[in-house]
Amino acid sequence: MTLIKGTDITLGYEGQGILSGLSFTVDEGDYLCIVGENGSGKSTFIKTVLGLVEPIKGKIEYCGGLRKKEIGYLPQISGIQRDFPSSVMEVVLSGCLNRHRGFFYTSEEKRKAKLQLERLGMGDRASSSFQELSGGQQQRVLLARALMATEKLLFLDEPSSGLDSKTTSELYGMLRELNSSGITLMMVTHDIHPALNDAKTILHFSHSGYFFGKKDDYFSSDLGREFLKEAGHDN
Repeated sequence: MTLIKGTDITLGYEGQGILSGLSFTVDEGDYLCIVGENGSGKSTFIKTVLGLVEPIKGKIEYCGGLRKKEIGYLPQISGIQRDFPSSVMEVVLSGCLNRHRGFFYTSEEKRKAKLQLERLGMGDRASSSFQELSGGQQQRVLLARALMATEKLLFLDEPSSGLDSKTTSELYGMLRELNSSGITLMMVTHDIHPALNDAKTILHFSHSGYFFGKKDDYFSSDLGREFLKEAGHDN
């Protein structure tokens, strides 16, 4: 079942196109890695899929009962985010604000937040200060926050940025488990490893065009071979 469908899209901002003719689908259970050159449209693509900007041309459709506000989004973590003066539980609960009504979180929302923290191995840190956690622990908390918004689809922007190799490996393991549990993943990354090991589908942005298709087809394409070469994996 298709969750997101883009048809003949021109990406851009302020009327200035970056990439045109983009068509793609995101199917239920997919693990889509989005790669490519800086300035080729990845950031604009994120904003377009999330409904923050409109495509200059074409359309994005949300299918299979998915609504825009049900996309869990994990942005690149910033210094400001790392210094949140909040408890872990407060950070996780803030993930349901786009669907929240009233001034207080419900007991069901608190129960779900606790379950998400336990799911990611952070159940014993609910009352801890977010800013006192390690980078890897903070990323787990922010992932739990994103999961508060969705049972269907997670969109992650460079989730391993700033993490050491061990923590990055643990993060990819968690994402693998989430995907196996039925959550669809879309991930922007510069890292070759999730694209090689875990992705099912690849969307590669280039200043000369784009590739969208299955992983095996991608790595036999010109863009895929170039990506491998730049990552030091050409054989």
